Amino acid sequence: MAKVRTSSAESPVRAAVVAAERSLAADTKGSINLRIESGTRQLIDDAAAILGKTRTEFMVDSARRQAIDVLLDQRLFVLDSDRYDAFMHALDNPPAPGPKLRALLRRVPAWQK
Repeated sequence: MAKVRTSSAESPVRAAVVAAERSLAADTKGSINLRIESGTRQLIDDAAAILGKTRTEFMVDSARRQAIDVLLDQRLFVLDSDRYDAFMHALDNPPAPGPKLRALLRRVPAWQK
């Protein structure tokens, strides 16, 4: 069974996913204007037609799916039990700072010069 590492930052992502999955009928609608090449537009139209969707439905569904994936990729990852335990061990036992890190921490930041 896989374990999921979560953080306190996950709740905004979950809220975004839930909001994205809500019915469009309940949301206030706006518009997004795009300028695309005619070949790209035709490709989108062909794909939408195959799925029985309008261009708008196809583009909104595709963009929503991609947005959810991007947000989840930044917040959620799944590991098997062994890798999860190794990950947690690494977080709980970081390596001692080496000479390069010590030198970096001694430097005066550029914004303080």
